Order: sequence, then structure tokens, then C-alpha cells
Amino acid sequence: MKHFLFGLLLFFILPWQINAAELSDAEMYKQRMELYKKTEAAAQVPWYYIAAIDQFERSIRFVRKDLPKPDSITGYYLSEQQWIGPTNPNQNDQNPLTIGIFGGMGLDGDGDGKSDKNNHEDLLYTLAHYISKFGVNDNAFRLALWEYYHRDQSVNAIMTNVKLYRQFDRIDLNEKAFPILKGHHYSYNSTWGARRGWGGRRIHEGTDIFANYGAPVQAVAYGVVELKGWNKFGGWRIGIRDVNNTYHYYAHLNGFAKDVKIGDIVQPGTIIGSVGSSGYGPPGTAGKFPPHLHFGMYKDNGKNEFSFDPYPHLKRWERMGKK
Repeated sequence: MKHFLFGLLLFFILPWQINAAELSDAEMYKQRMELYKKTEAAAQVPWYYIAAIDQFERSIRFVRKDLPKPDSITGYYLSEQQWIGPTNPNQNDQNPLTIGIFGGMGLDGDGDGKSDKNNHEDLLYTLAHYISKFGVNDNAFRLALWEYYHRDQSVNAIMTNVKLYRQFDRIDLNEKAFPILKGHHYSYNSTWGARRGWGGRRIHEGTDIFANYGAPVQAVAYGVVELKGWNKFGGWRIGIRDVNNTYHYYAHLNGFAKDVKIGDIVQPGTIIGSVGSSGYGPPGTAGKFPPHLHFGMYKDNGKNEFSFDPYPHLKRWERMGKK
């Protein structure tokens, strides 16, 4: 009993100092959400703005070599120089006053008199304070993002997170679905990186899933529709970005689901179109190849976007759908 009470006491005293690797996914999301809500109360900034940036930074740190991998509950990153100030002679400075004098961003978020970059409350309070200087509506938030990142794609990716978190009122949005609706016949192999000749020498940036004309195509993840329309290569196609800053590309469609449009929020299982053979020509061209869905995945790292092989993910989602 004594050990239980001692452990409970530690939990409440140091709730944000636990390494995420020691937590289950459910516990991690719970503590992360509690931290966002606590920061919201302290800084009067909506939690979903804080969470949206935190998640974006987490996603790019996983794929960037010039940034440390996230190893804690929070994903937001500031370098030591950003935190303490570029001309600060004290590399271990945790005094909010001197940090401010030397132009550092670091603030005290938990009221202990220290500005500690490794303290999750201090870190996210510093982020929230930056946001609050611009205002707490979407237009002001966009301006804050532009001033910070100076990149449209980063702003758009973070606003995608805002829309999803605000819509579903939770951050554990990692469920997935296979793109072809269950009950329809299909086949596929690993085709990412194969040579393609139409339209010039290029590689195949996706996996082809062969199915019958009209087989329903569904969103694989929670996301926001970023692109819809015709492309001479992909025909009728849709692009959707998720909270992990992964862009999902569905091409060669026979048509779109009724009323689907750019800016729509989707979730795993949302029907977005149907299998076709459109593409390789001007709008309306079809039938130059067997009906199939071209499914591609792209990752944005905060600087540029690149294609990666979706085949292992498709196999995993397929297995999950059969359980």
C-alpha cells in the first residue's frame, strides 16, 4: 500500500517528466491531452492550436536528420540557442529574466521560477505564449504560423491538424483502413519505384491495386482533402493529408463520391470515389490500362515532400481489416 501511494504521489508531482517510451499509447495520449488542456488554461490559447503545432513538429522530427528524434510526450522543439538566447553566455541558463534579456524564448510555465526546456509545461507554455501574441482565431493563428515557419506547406499541414482535432475533440486519430472497401475483389504487388515510360522517363511513386470498375475507394486515415481534380498522369485523383503530415494520393479514379470537395474532413472508411482507368491524356481519357487504384504516400519534412513505398503499410492495414 505504501508503494502504491508513493507511486501515485510521484505521478501527480511529476506528470510531465515521464518518458513517452515508458507509456502505453493510451496513457501517452491521455497525458498529452491533459498537458494541452493545462496549457490552454494557463495561456488562454485553444488546446488544438497547441496540439496542432506539437504534432507537426513531432512528425518532421521523425524524418529529419538535422533534428533530434522526439523522445518525450511533447514534439515541439527549440534549440538551446532559441531557448536561452543567441548571445547568452550561460549555456545552462534557466532564469526567465536573463533568458528574456538575451532574447531567448524560454518561459516558466509551471510556476517554479525556472525556464527549463526539458520541462513539458515550460516548453508548451512558451509555444502558447508565442501564439497568443497574434490572437486566438484561425486567421491570427495562420499569421503566427507564417511568421514562424515562412512556408505555406507547413502552415497548411498544421491547419489540417487544427481542423481534425477541433472536429473530433481528441488527438488519438491513428486508426487506418485499406483503400478498397471490404468485400470487393482486388490484387496488388509492390510496384513502388518501377519504371514508367508514358510522359517521359520516371519512376512509379505508389502501389497499383487492381480491382473492378466502380469498386468503392475509401479514405485510409483521418485527414483533410487537399486536392481533387484531373491530372494527365493520374486522371481523376484525390489527395488527403493526415495528422502525421502524410499525404495520401488516390489516382485513376472512375469518379468521385457525391459532394466530396477540397477542405472536407474524412476518416477511415469514408468513401471518396471508385476504381477506374482514367489518365494518360487530357481530361476524360480512360481505358489505356486495366482498372486499378494508384495509391501513393508522401511525407513532408518541413522543407520538402518526398514519396515513399506504401506497400508495407497496405499489407498491415489489410491484415488489420481481416481481424
